[in-house]
Amino acid sequence: MKDFSYLKYLFILVIISFTACRQEKTSASGKEEDDDGFISIFDSQSMEGWEGDPDIWRVEDGLLIGELTAETDLKSNTFLIWKGGEPRDFELKVDFKITENGNSGINYRSERLEDIPFALRGYQADIDGKNTYTGQNYEERKRTTLAYRGQQTKINPQDPPGEIRDFVERNAWRGLELTKELGDRDSLKNLIKAEDWNQMHLVIKGNHLQHFVNGILMSEVVDEDLVNRSFEGFLGFQVHVGPPMQVAFKNIYIKEK
Repeated sequence: MKDFSYLKYLFILVIISFTACRQEKTSASGKEEDDDGFISIFDSQSMEGWEGDPDIWRVEDGLLIGELTAETDLKSNTFLIWKGGEPRDFELKVDFKITENGNSGINYRSERLEDIPFALRGYQADIDGKNTYTGQNYEERKRTTLAYRGQQTKINPQDPPGEIRDFVERNAWRGLELTKELGDRDSLKNLIKAEDWNQMHLVIKGNHLQHFVNGILMSEVVDEDLVNRSFEGFLGFQVHVGPPMQVAFKNIYIKEK
């Protein structure tokens, strides 16, 4: 009986320890962590931890929504900016849905502009309602397209150095060097659901930038541009100037490395 009681005691200790470990998955700020180390940065109830134009962004039915209406007078692209830091190496997972005429994106390692409210400049995982560009790497207010969907690229330095706009041609960076085809652009498009939920997964490490949609690698950039590349900065969701549209986000998780 003594041995049985001891084993029972050990069993109870194991259960208690397991429960404590599960409780530790929630940080002091209330952000839940899953088994892979991803931290939730949206509580599905409020805009806590985010900053943006309240006329554009709201929380509704557990979703983070950015919307333009016919009455919206938006002069420049606007962002909902995460206030939790300026991530360097990280992974981000987020589910998104966008209307047909929508234009949006996820900026990262970006800088804030002082003269325009809620504006970011930097790398962007593109999202659009017609899925023409969704998944590509587009640098907002800077070098423009760094990799189209279906491309692995190396970004070469400016030679000779000069103004950024001098090195942009047809909305793409002239230093873009195609190193590998990841797949046919239209075939990859067929893997993205129109006006339905999709998942964007960003894997950002050093100068290596990968954009996955629904588990498929859509674009990949190795940024060798010593002058213009960035290794840290703000994270934010975009609403682009344009016609009435709506973009929604949910299940927003980040894992910093």
